Amino acid sequence: MEEDLQLLKQGAEAKVYKCTYLGLPCIVKERFQKNYRHPDLDACITKERIRNEARAIARCKSVGVKTPCLYLVDFDRRRIYMEHFTHSISVKDVLISLKSELKDEIDVPAVSKNVAVMIGAAVRRLHDSNMIHGDLTTSNMLLVPRYLKDKKEFRWHDYSELELSLIDFGLSYVESKAEDKGVDLYVLERALISTHNDYPDIFNEIMLGYTRKGEAEVAETLAKFKEVQARGRKRTMVG
Repeated sequence: MEEDLQLLKQGAEAKVYKCTYLGLPCIVKERFQKNYRHPDLDACITKERIRNEARAIARCKSVGVKTPCLYLVDFDRRRIYMEHFTHSISVKDVLISLKSELKDEIDVPAVSKNVAVMIGAAVRRLHDSNMIHGDLTTSNMLLVPRYLKDKKEFRWHDYSELELSLIDFGLSYVESKAEDKGVDLYVLERALISTHNDYPDIFNEIMLGYTRKGEAEVAETLAKFKEVQARGRKRTMVG
């Protein structure tokens, strides 16, 4: 398997590879050692973060939030092996594409709104189960086909044939407090503003999906989000 690993990207905390595991397309997330930490402390922190991420993925499955399937958790090599959606596209790339070469071929507002509602519904299911993602960005959201017999059938702009999958739970944790859920929404809003300012209404459309199951049940979370939002704006104004 070692020879089969192909590096896809490297972040501040981990390297991500693709390979084949037991004949299946696989993504491997490997957390590398931080040399500035004592080796024993680093091993302890890394093991706990791997455990939390694996638990988060399993918890998502239990509450109906689509994520890659877990294949293997290897603490000794600091790795998580999980399903690789070979036919998928990130929401970030979808929104960028909608504003570029494909914008004249499809109904841009309809696609962006429906994708946004899918995002809101997924985040609501997370929060209803007291899960905080911690890094809600459009890079950590994939559109994957519900059914696929042929690669040519994958049409990312046909949202009726797609599901939203959340990925990268490295910063996730379990918390029932409305404050944490409000911060989760604020992180998403700031990510959208910085990356997708061509879509001024997209966060409001996401909130349509978030409140679709009922707004009263998340009233405290929405109130906390407004508080966090106000604090953020104040810091921006003050500098």
